[in-house]
Amino acid sequence: MVLSVQASNAVMNEKKPPLIIPIFIPHSGCPHCCAFCNQSMITGQGKNLPDSGEMDRIIREYLAYKGSRSRVELAFFGGNFLGLSPREILWFLERVRPYISEGRIQGIRCSTRPDTITRRNLDIIASHGVSMIELGVQSMDDAVLSRVGRGHTSDHTRQALDLLKAYAIPTGVQVMIGLPGETGEGVIRGIRELASFQPQTARIYPLLVLKGSRVAKWHAAGTYVPLTLERAVDQAKQLHQIFTRAGVEVIRMGLQASEMMEDKTQVLAGPWHPAFGHLVLSSLFFDRAVSRIRDVRPDRGAMVLRVHPRSESRLRGDKNQTLEKLKKTFPQISFSIETNRDLALDEIEVS
Repeated sequence: MVLSVQASNAVMNEKKPPLIIPIFIPHSGCPHCCAFCNQSMITGQGKNLPDSGEMDRIIREYLAYKGSRSRVELAFFGGNFLGLSPREILWFLERVRPYISEGRIQGIRCSTRPDTITRRNLDIIASHGVSMIELGVQSMDDAVLSRVGRGHTSDHTRQALDLLKAYAIPTGVQVMIGLPGETGEGVIRGIRELASFQPQTARIYPLLVLKGSRVAKWHAAGTYVPLTLERAVDQAKQLHQIFTRAGVEVIRMGLQASEMMEDKTQVLAGPWHPAFGHLVLSSLFFDRAVSRIRDVRPDRGAMVLRVHPRSESRLRGDKNQTLEKLKKTFPQISFSIETNRDLALDEIEVS
């Protein structure tokens, strides 16, 4: 007997994602320093704005690794891009224009706060190749936003999403889990509302206690307790499911691994794991596998689980933990894994 399941999000396929060239502008354009934030530490970049020479160096370095990718995008991350002055915004965009004119870069994306999405700012960037704007939403709970000092409200997010849709600019949302004062139920409620706006992409970040942040002081005083890794994975999995069911592609879960992120004198507490996203996807594959196995209702014997070759590691899990968990859940069954390139990346076939 053969059963297969394919998740509702059809975006998972073998097409290579675009090459992203990151230009970090930590804290630049930010009118506030959020309680959880230490962008200089995250990016490893002490100064705020890169100069023209540095930008060219970064762009050329990344372009050398383009490989067979058909699309390259430059991304302004780490600050509040549309919070910069109009002169600074245009200066950055003009530095990228030659690469776009030559066809070496196909788009520009930036991250910014919801309250900087105005008609004036969108008119400024309209003719400069901006192909995606990612909103640092973090939460849809106004009490939580106030507590962490975001300086904007959930209404700013709603208005920004409506305006970006009116300008036909593809949109991403960035959200956090584990924020002080936010409950699991509140997170789910907020993500469902965000997903209803149908942005193109989403990023999910668990809150980490960073040295030099206000959250670090709260943690030291015992007034803030971060999520455990297990709880963070479970909550991120729920958010992933809500987004994907709404057709929103989750393009990242967890912060980028780096030597600094492994430094326990800098990341003081919280659900840090260098492969956080892999843990979440493995947990999703475990749930799918359990559902398919129970559909078959085997008493005992051998069972083959078939997945796309690129999904085998997700089915096995970190250090084979997901496969071992399946064996403990169904001790009467002997499992083996086979790969099949005809399957979708999010598909499991059980026989």
